[in-house]
Amino acid sequence: MPLSAAPSVARRAADSARRRTSASVVLRSVLEHGPVARSTIARLTGLSPAAVTDHCGQLSALGLIREAAAPRQSNGAGRPHIPVDLDASRFVVGGVHVAVPYTTVALLDLRGQVVVERRLGHGDRTEPGRVLANAADALGALLAAAGDRTPLGVGVAAGGWVDRDSGTVVEHALLGWRDVAVREVIGARTGLPVQVDGHARALVNGERLFGRARGSRSVLHLFVGNVVDAAFATHDEVHHGPRSQAGVIAHLPLEGGTEPCDCGRTGCLQVELSERTLCHRARQAGVIGTANPMHVVRAAGDGDPVAVRLLVERARMVGRAARLLLDVLNPETVVITEAGVMYRDDCLDAVREAVGEERAALVVPSSFPDSVLAVAGGSVALDVLYRDPLSASAISGASSGPN
Repeated sequence: MPLSAAPSVARRAADSARRRTSASVVLRSVLEHGPVARSTIARLTGLSPAAVTDHCGQLSALGLIREAAAPRQSNGAGRPHIPVDLDASRFVVGGVHVAVPYTTVALLDLRGQVVVERRLGHGDRTEPGRVLANAADALGALLAAAGDRTPLGVGVAAGGWVDRDSGTVVEHALLGWRDVAVREVIGARTGLPVQVDGHARALVNGERLFGRARGSRSVLHLFVGNVVDAAFATHDEVHHGPRSQAGVIAHLPLEGGTEPCDCGRTGCLQVELSERTLCHRARQAGVIGTANPMHVVRAAGDGDPVAVRLLVERARMVGRAARLLLDVLNPETVVITEAGVMYRDDCLDAVREAVGEERAALVVPSSFPDSVLAVAGGSVALDVLYRDPLSASAISGASSGPN
């Protein structure tokens, strides 16, 4: 390439990046405030009215937004201010969440709302090829029944060590997975673009797009299931670290822990707080006869005092873990995804008490208690869309406008 051409190429690349960033800002503004007038978008975002009009035209041609049915009249002369809103009826994304006992597959619309969801039990077989093939086939069946909605891509979330850049589950000890090429397998079976990430990071993105953390400058998310991990975002960017290993907190020591861990120590965060431990203790106490943590929550709701005690004690220890992370990261918002905290005020109170009075108000439960795993998977794909909505043209074939 001639040296004289290099600045031109660099300028074009910079211009393209600015356009994509501005389009993202406009789409996020429509998501948050729609139906909203273009003039309001310009005021909220600091973009010029001409730029907002241009981006709205592009997003409309892609089918991502549309003019609202009823125009808002202006206060003076001239054309009425016709608001724009998301078009949540045309596109969906696929969401896949791989948990220890089952996989959740779902379709979500552009607002992060779950359109349809299925749960696939693993039984005693968690071989990655089988689990991922079943997930892809189930997702295909959901898409086939979705009518004329166009899929924009698939998001896959899982616990353990997940490398976003390579689309690989590097290590998931509870499933026995190592170096599983999730993006490659799901992409080959569905023919769709696939994004992969850890579920705690995925849910940070879901919370900042669709949930209680929208507008927060920094967010800590603590996920407590069979896998226990965390994610941290600041200024709209989730921290991944080298090979996306950030947030692996399974072996942090927890004060007051008594459970022996496979690593040889006692009281590691994951073994102490996991749903397996909760259910084991509940079975020992005669509260339930299953390995389903929601049965403990149900027993507590029916007034079983032992179930209540087990859930509140677990929540108090979750609060201690949150306090450790708060001391290090000092976030503006702390989101807890944990069965008791999502459904019981006494568990949320126990977490906040353990965190400390001065920071208790920072702690909130997940915004998606009834669909958290489906939202985790879908948010991986939706985050990519909202960061670069102009890429939808390559996925949907909509660059020339709606069909």
